[in-house]
Amino acid sequence: MRRKLLVLMLSSAMAVTSLAGSVIAADKSSDTVTEKVLNKSNTGNPVLGFDDTGDILYGGDPAALVDGDTVYLYVGHDASSGDGYVMPDWRCYSTTDMKNFKYEGVILECADVPWADSTSAWASQVVKYKDKYYLYFCAEEKTSKYGKCVGVAVSDSPTGPFKAESKPIVYDSDTPFVNPGRGGAGWEDIDPTAWVETVDGEEHRYLAWGNTNHYIAELNEDMVSIKDRNGDGKVSFASGDIERQTIKGMPNGWYFAEAPWLYRRQDKNGNYYGKYYLFYAMYWREQMAYATTDDIWNAEWDYGGLVMEPTATSNTNHMAVIDFKGKTYFVYHNGSLPWGSGFRRVVCIQELHFDEDGNIEYLQENSTGLTGTASSIADSNGALIKHETYKNSTDDSAYPYKKVTVGTAKSSVTEDSMWEIESGKADTDNNAYVSIESYNKPGLWLQVDEDMSVSMGQDYQKASSDGYTVDSKRMTFRTLKGFDSSVANGTTFESVAYPGYYLTSKNGELTVEKNPQASDCTFSIASEIANEVSSITVRKTDRTYNVGDSLKTDDLRITVVDEYGNTEIIYSGAEGLKVDTSAVNMKKAGTYELKAEYKGQSGTVQIRVLN
Repeated sequence: MRRKLLVLMLSSAMAVTSLAGSVIAADKSSDTVTEKVLNKSNTGNPVLGFDDTGDILYGGDPAALVDGDTVYLYVGHDASSGDGYVMPDWRCYSTTDMKNFKYEGVILECADVPWADSTSAWASQVVKYKDKYYLYFCAEEKTSKYGKCVGVAVSDSPTGPFKAESKPIVYDSDTPFVNPGRGGAGWEDIDPTAWVETVDGEEHRYLAWGNTNHYIAELNEDMVSIKDRNGDGKVSFASGDIERQTIKGMPNGWYFAEAPWLYRRQDKNGNYYGKYYLFYAMYWREQMAYATTDDIWNAEWDYGGLVMEPTATSNTNHMAVIDFKGKTYFVYHNGSLPWGSGFRRVVCIQELHFDEDGNIEYLQENSTGLTGTASSIADSNGALIKHETYKNSTDDSAYPYKKVTVGTAKSSVTEDSMWEIESGKADTDNNAYVSIESYNKPGLWLQVDEDMSVSMGQDYQKASSDGYTVDSKRMTFRTLKGFDSSVANGTTFESVAYPGYYLTSKNGELTVEKNPQASDCTFSIASEIANEVSSITVRKTDRTYNVGDSLKTDDLRITVVDEYGNTEIIYSGAEGLKVDTSAVNMKKAGTYELKAEYKGQSGTVQIRVLN
């Protein structure tokens, strides 16, 4: 799939009357402006977060199962109305194309687990084995005698219903509590992950889990009991049936937190190869990391690196990693839905990439996921709207992000200046309404503050009496034909919270003003648009230049998808890569396309040359 930057086309426009003049946008009202309808992104992330009626349904701790031509996704249902976990059941969704997701319903209620309380449907994973489906999950033992335990439920179908075994497969008392710097006793036996594989003709069935410490054991062929490895007639940690594993080489002060997930790569024929991967949550707030080993039963794993920083909207994270139709997908959660948080989560998906040595490329959390469209928004002088550059904090007190600084700058297109233009939060049925979400801080939106400044913040406050979130109007703009007619396909954004006030760029600052200069409130939009007939994506670090600058071509990053759907990343200078700059005139202001060709496929990236 190729992506290229193009001027965003307008799907339609609802003309009310023509503009008279373009110098001052003074006292414009609904009968003196022209609404225009922008093409909106189809909101790549999140992918779930809905029930059978289409209403919001929060759910976190995702797990994924590939069964034939279908991927099944599982979540623990978040029903909390405050800052604590209230999780009554596990839910299921399915997809055959990683684009369209079907709600499959409840697969198991926590109240139906004989040994568990009714509101602790914590992390789970479903594994298929000999035509049965096994749901491994963690929940609170209802007498509080054993704390968090690991259980298992069985079904004939991946969509349930599942029937839980009468007692846990792992009790909290089965493992010792060894604290490397976080947590407390009673929490270490959570977040199960399972792995079944035949090596050299011998089948192995593994169950791993942990919080603060990582444990692993083998399963019997019944899949509902732990194997007595040394044959002494009992299963215990002391006899080596359960092993505590450590991770060597983690950065100083960081530690294994929870959410383990076992994984191994597959070739185009579905055969496993290479090292084993342990994905896990590291430190607090939780970052996603990975470790590797040649033997899954090793006492020690080798730290591989950071996969994802803490999300912009959730204190925890939990991943599932799967191969499907030749690609590897990283499934995770954040709190990016309205009123979302670490206790009201939603599932997101992005493609995961490996280098030639099997190392995992860092993954930037983003709003566009697999199907969304990212855009850049420039004022009439070519300065891009961008938010301040920062890393998501590991300090809880920094959240929620309520007022992140935004402005404009004549600089290269970076992830800080990429946005997803979506249907308006204040009225999703009004085609002339949009809300603008940060690409690399998903769940944070451009918003109008009470002092008429513009910032970026999370839509975190509960719904108001009219059914919308408290901040939905502040985060919604009406799109109009640009007041400055000299800007081709220009767009003016009117605040829905403050009618008659327009998004304005002056001296690097963003505000909304009632009577701005037409040139100050007119913007142009460029979007990355998927082209299904191509199999390469071209990206470039520097996309904006001034007249007379030298064009750089050593900063290209090309994603190549082969006939089997396998993904490869190549860079400038790669053998066989051709770069055509003939269409780019660095002596004249304008918008041009730089073309790259690789093994018979081509793609373009937009270059802006400014006065």
